[in-house]
Amino acid sequence: MKKFIQKNDTYQIIGICMEVHKELGFGFSEIVYKDALETEAALNKIPLLREKEFDVYYKGKKLRHKYFADFVMFDNIIVEVKACAAGIANEHISQTLNYLKVSGCKVGLVINFGKNSLEYKRLVF
Repeated sequence: MKKFIQKNDTYQIIGICMEVHKELGFGFSEIVYKDALETEAALNKIPLLREKEFDVYYKGKKLRHKYFADFVMFDNIIVEVKACAAGIANEHISQTLNYLKVSGCKVGLVINFGKNSLEYKRLVF
């Protein structure tokens, strides 16, 4: 059986996302959900960094442009926030997997607040 890495931390993150969705519903822009998620994380004493900057390398050379994670929670979980009525798309998953590669983190969550019910995907790199 595979080990479910960072199980409790990801459950806790999903729980606060559910609380934000319950409180706000759907239809707001991503930035509103990010603000609410930051507030809810603080209320639950979940450590986070918002818009954490990561360098991107190509063939060993650091590129001029950087990647900014929506959130890094518990020091090692990338959280990518979406507000898409169409749901989580393959490009959101690919984007988050690339972010995991760049950041060195092993677990990522794509959270979509844009539908009637909260959607999320847990990704492991």
